[in-house]
Amino acid sequence: MKVLVIGSGGREHVLAKKCSTSELVDKVFVIPGNDAMTEVATIVSDIDETDHKLIRDFVVKHEIEWVIIGPEQPLIDGLTDELEQTNAKVFGPNKQAAQLEGSKEFAKKIMEKYNIPTAEYQTITDKDKAKKYIEQCKIPIVLKKDGLAAGKGVIVALTRDEAREGVETLYQTQNEKVVFEEFLDGEEYSVMTFVNNEFAVPFDCIAQDHKRAYDGDIGPNTGGMGAYCPVPHISDYILKETNEKIAQPIADALVSEGINYFGLIYIGAILTEDGPKVIEFNARFGDPEAQVLLTRLDSDFIEILEKVYKKEPITLEWKDESIVGVVLASKGYPGSYDKGHLVEGLEDLNQYFVSALKKNDKGQYENNGGRVMIAIGMGDDIESAQQDAYNQVSKIKSNQLFYRKDIAHKAIKANK
Repeated sequence: MKVLVIGSGGREHVLAKKCSTSELVDKVFVIPGNDAMTEVATIVSDIDETDHKLIRDFVVKHEIEWVIIGPEQPLIDGLTDELEQTNAKVFGPNKQAAQLEGSKEFAKKIMEKYNIPTAEYQTITDKDKAKKYIEQCKIPIVLKKDGLAAGKGVIVALTRDEAREGVETLYQTQNEKVVFEEFLDGEEYSVMTFVNNEFAVPFDCIAQDHKRAYDGDIGPNTGGMGAYCPVPHISDYILKETNEKIAQPIADALVSEGINYFGLIYIGAILTEDGPKVIEFNARFGDPEAQVLLTRLDSDFIEILEKVYKKEPITLEWKDESIVGVVLASKGYPGSYDKGHLVEGLEDLNQYFVSALKKNDKGQYENNGGRVMIAIGMGDDIESAQQDAYNQVSKIKSNQLFYRKDIAHKAIKANK
C-alpha cells in the first residue's frame, strides 16, 4: 500500500521511518517533510500541510490507503474531515474530536462531567478579573492558554510575582481565554493510547519527557527537550490504573458526547498522592515522546493501525533496550533565535530524527527552527542508553545549538 504522513518535524520523521519498515507498505510520502527524511520517504515539499484541498487531490491521485496526520494544527483545522471525502483511512481525529487538544476548557469540562481525575480549575476571559484572581488564589498555580501554543502556552507560577507575569504574557488583549489550574505535585509521565471510539488501547510502555529548557528542570516551558522510555520507576500497576481511570473513561466519554474519535490520544499524566491525574490531552503523538517510543516499538506500525481500525485485539511488541532521546535546540529557544547556522556531523550518528534542518545550496545542513533535532541513544538500561545518547550528541558540530545534559536523570536517580 501507499502511505502519506503529514508534517515536517521529528515526530513525522519517526512515523515515516516506522511506516517504511512495514511489510504492508510499498511507498511512503511525506507532506511537506524535511530534507533529512529522504532516506525513508518521498518528500512532497511543494504542498503545504495547511493546503487541505491539494492534500486531498494528492491522496486521490496517488491512491493513498493510509494518511497519518502528525501535527496538531491540521487536525484542529479539519484536515481529517476533508480527507473523509476520499477512500483513504485517516489516522487522526476530525475537527470536532480534536478539540480535546485544541481547547483546554473543552477538555476540562469533559473531565469534570465524567469524573476523570484532573486538577481543579476555572476559566477567566477578562484580564482585570485574572489580575484580581491571582492576588487571592493559592500559589503555586498553573496558567494555560486555551488554544494551541506549541507547548509554550503553559506557565507554572511558583510565586505570586510569576503568576502576575503569566497574566501579562498570556493576556495579549483584554479578553483572552485562560484556564487557571490547581498546581499538582508528583511525577509526570506520558501514555499514548490508540482510540477508535470506545476501543482504547494504551501503550504498555510509557515515556517521560523534559519540558523545561535547562538542566535541573528549570527555565521556561518548551515543546520538549528530551524523552526516554521505559520509565522504570513508574510501575505497571500505575499504568493499569491510568488506563482504568483515564484512558478508557475519556474514550467512553467522547462516545457519550456523540463525538467520533479515531486516532491517538496522548495522556499527559501526573502521579499524585491521590493517584494518576490528567495534566493535558493531546490529539496526536507527543514530540519528543514519539521518537523514543516508536524507536523502541518492535511491532509493525501499519499492522497496528489496521487492527485499531477493525477493533481487533492488539499486542504491542517492544525491543528489550531502553531508549533516551536528547533534543538539540537553537540558542535562544523557546524565545527568539537565529536560523541559517551550519549543523555538521549527522553522518556520524547511529540514529537521529530531524525537526528543523534544511540543506543550503552546498548541500550542508543549517538550523531552520527552534528544536532542531533529537539524537537517540540505546542501551541495556536507562543509564547506558543515556550515555549512548550523549555520545551521539558529542558528534554534532555547531556553535548555535544547546541541549540539556540531564535527560533521564529521574530514572537514573530512582534506580540508585
